[in-house]
Amino acid sequence: MKNRPVPSTLHISSRISAGLPIQELSCTSHQIVPEWQSPNIAQLTLDDADPFQGNRDFVLKYRLTGGQIASGLLLLQGEDENFFLYMAQPPQRVAKEDIPPREYIFVVDVSGSMEGFPLNTSKQLLEDLIGKLRPIDYFNVVLFAGDSTVLSEKPLAANQENVSRALDLLARQRGSGGTELLEAIKNAMNLPSESGVSRSIVLITDGYISGEAGVFDYVRENLGNTNVFAFGIGSSVNRFLIEGVAKAGMGEPFIVLSEKEAPEVAAKFREYIESPVLTDVKVEANGFDVYDVEPINQPDLLAQRPVIVFGKWRGPLTGTFDITGKTGRGDYRSSIDVSTVVPDEGNRALRYLWARSRISDLSDFASDEPGADKVRAIIDLGLKYNLLTRYTSFIAVREKVINPDGSANDVDQPLPLPVGVSDMAVGSEPEMLWLFASMAVLACILMIRRRLHEGCFYGAQ
Repeated sequence: MKNRPVPSTLHISSRISAGLPIQELSCTSHQIVPEWQSPNIAQLTLDDADPFQGNRDFVLKYRLTGGQIASGLLLLQGEDENFFLYMAQPPQRVAKEDIPPREYIFVVDVSGSMEGFPLNTSKQLLEDLIGKLRPIDYFNVVLFAGDSTVLSEKPLAANQENVSRALDLLARQRGSGGTELLEAIKNAMNLPSESGVSRSIVLITDGYISGEAGVFDYVRENLGNTNVFAFGIGSSVNRFLIEGVAKAGMGEPFIVLSEKEAPEVAAKFREYIESPVLTDVKVEANGFDVYDVEPINQPDLLAQRPVIVFGKWRGPLTGTFDITGKTGRGDYRSSIDVSTVVPDEGNRALRYLWARSRISDLSDFASDEPGADKVRAIIDLGLKYNLLTRYTSFIAVREKVINPDGSANDVDQPLPLPVGVSDMAVGSEPEMLWLFASMAVLACILMIRRRLHEGCFYGAQ
């Protein structure tokens, strides 16, 4: 019936097992019924009183961050393998005093493909980032094309004189030559650094290089020493490189395709990288036997990026999980007593998380087809953990015949419109159909009368 919404029932059951206290939980789209099993675990379902719940998206939001750095541990005890996930979350709000001294090494592509808007945007981004550094912060600039040029052989204090030197160097660049990224990254990594400083490489490029896999491997191997962030600029950015560097650096990719969107994306990028909370991060299990741990090295804890470590464990639940590092206020250390954490069958997603990560490491960072050994390893992981990969698929086999004679009944099944959407979105109103039909009939009558009139006129002649 017109304007009468079609009932659309929806049943959702969700479980949040966070490993640390859930600070906020809300659903802006539906009425939910939460059941708290502990401060860390919430089981929630939809309130079934609403018969039209299926006509809109389900949006669930929760927040773990509190007033300080918090960490938690999840455990799964399986039949043949056990899995864990350790997570450290930044505080909800980061004061300036909490941020340790920072050093940013800007690795900027000045090759021929960067001429024009990409290089101009790079200059503006570098000026914005350097201009907001504190007197206790440091920076450096590495320009690369066919070879590399380094602004200084040691970290520069973020004072006005050094900032002007960097901007003058970049302003003289016009974009020319080829692109040798890996050597530029190595040069930046090998520059001397100050102790107790959160050190980050900011890569700015359109990504027109070869040998991406070597860059990814190098970033992953050195992630414990230096954070690496990727900012892609250009109308046709090499996303494989930018997204690969971001993934290897345990971060997010940022890409600008046009000059118009550059200021907004640059502002988000600056906000993402400007607030390290904990540097020199080390996550260790002491007295607790863990193996096959991912990632091998941990990057800094940022205001917008947690530290996550996962893998397998064996043996008794003894010992501690420890995280250490440096904040703007001094040394930091926090421990979790493993014996106080109860393995939970509800954490069974941990086995798939680990397996997917291992498959990703074997396949995603390879610019060419993986070798036979990697292909075999991917297949074995896909079959063992029941995962879809490039070489494994799901096959559904139904052995019981439900409809032996092959007959079928047609059923009209009305589909609900999204809430707030008019019937006009899928068809015309009946009144409009009658109006169009009447107009068509009237047009035909007028055309016939006109032809009759013209026939009479010619006959009179």
